[in-house]
Amino acid sequence: MTPPPDSALLDTPVKDLTITKSTDPANPKAKKSGGNCGCSTNESAKPALDQKMMDRISKHPCYSEEAHHHYARMHVAVAPACNIQCNYCNRKYDCANESRPGVVSELLTPEEAAHKVLVIAGKIPQMTVLGIAGPGDPLANPDKTFRTFELIADKAPDIKLCLSTNGLMLPNHVDRIKALNVDHVTITINMVDPEIGTKIYPWVRYNRKRYTGLEAARILHERQMEGLQALKEADILCKVNSVMIPGINDEHLAEVDQVIRQNGAFLHNIMPLISAPEHGTHFGLTGQRGPTSKELKALQDKCADSNMKMMRHCRQCRADAVGLLGEDRSQEFTKDKFMEMEPEYNATVRQVVHSTIEQRRIEQQAIKAQVKKAPAVETPKILLAVATKGGGLVNQHFGHAKEFTIYEVDGSEARFVTHRKIDQYCQGGYGEEATLEGVIKTIADCKAVLVSKIGDCPQKELEMAGIQSVEAYDVIEKVAREYYDQYLQTLQGG
Repeated sequence: MTPPPDSALLDTPVKDLTITKSTDPANPKAKKSGGNCGCSTNESAKPALDQKMMDRISKHPCYSEEAHHHYARMHVAVAPACNIQCNYCNRKYDCANESRPGVVSELLTPEEAAHKVLVIAGKIPQMTVLGIAGPGDPLANPDKTFRTFELIADKAPDIKLCLSTNGLMLPNHVDRIKALNVDHVTITINMVDPEIGTKIYPWVRYNRKRYTGLEAARILHERQMEGLQALKEADILCKVNSVMIPGINDEHLAEVDQVIRQNGAFLHNIMPLISAPEHGTHFGLTGQRGPTSKELKALQDKCADSNMKMMRHCRQCRADAVGLLGEDRSQEFTKDKFMEMEPEYNATVRQVVHSTIEQRRIEQQAIKAQVKKAPAVETPKILLAVATKGGGLVNQHFGHAKEFTIYEVDGSEARFVTHRKIDQYCQGGYGEEATLEGVIKTIADCKAVLVSKIGDCPQKELEMAGIQSVEAYDVIEKVAREYYDQYLQTLQGG
């Protein structure tokens, strides 16, 4: 059977890829050159998930860091209304140039959303998850949300359904969520102390009444805890999102982590505040800063030490995002385009594509197991930046990257720790010098950047900044291990 469109990531068997002799199959002129489902940097020290749980998350790119290299997700914007106001949120419509929660290009009806899902499920067969995350709150728009889920569950039963909510109305709808087989729910919980909540939430609308101040924060907190408990009792996996706001809840989020863990959360995603003035949010207009990469990682590491699974690969997606995490193909599927397309959903074709992906994952797991070590002595940790288009591979040209995935490597293993967005270096000759300066600043704490290919000019500039360039086309952990072994030999040799 011929693979459908957008299965290019499946074309090259992992067993044929080597770091020293291979050529990028997507770029035959490229120069030749010499897991698991865990989500936190300390995951290897934690109890292994049982097979049933592994099956539940294995194709969900948000709940499994390993899966996000291979499987795509999409969001449909059917829920415009919201019942709380957050100081970091400004729901924008008809906005194609921003990538952050609450932003969409257009709203859809449930019927339009279902049609879009069936179109994209054929165009992007590795799309496994349909989420409703806004641009408002899905449970402030329950009729539209659940009608959308009903239509998709009927026509495309192999697609996982999930939703994101502020939790205010969650206790009212857990039974309906369970009945529709929605197995993954995300709650945004930024505090468990209402006093701190007053600095984040100006108002809450509950039972047809608007509350402000401490009372608003208390109501929201109590409803979130009630909803979290109800999800646990219903055996629905819950991911908690928390926005890290320096000076407001940054020190408090360790307590949040402890409380949600005790109340049954499966995964904790601590995200940086996005607060640029042009976004028009309260925090943006008042100059509230977001955390630095170092501050964010330190907090994530602290919470990971508490035995909580941490999500570090979140991209803070738009409410109409389409594609792999780290890419946004929403503009390929605007309403005027997808409504003219015939649905290409084919469960058999999708199953073949998924089987190919799973075979690749098995092969990659074998490679990762081979390069993982148990060092006799403690070894230094370093950071590496990776240019990847997905598939768990170093497979992207330096100049084409819009983000780098960052791995922390020591003598034992290479662990994904975060991603960092950048402005694309190759821009047709315009502004590339300034862009390269920004790229170097973004990865200044990394020892090397792993890419499929890089030009002489950026390579020299990186070397002057103390960052090596490694050209390869192979499994990320394998390339990282080979670089680290060379780095360690150089370090030990003085």
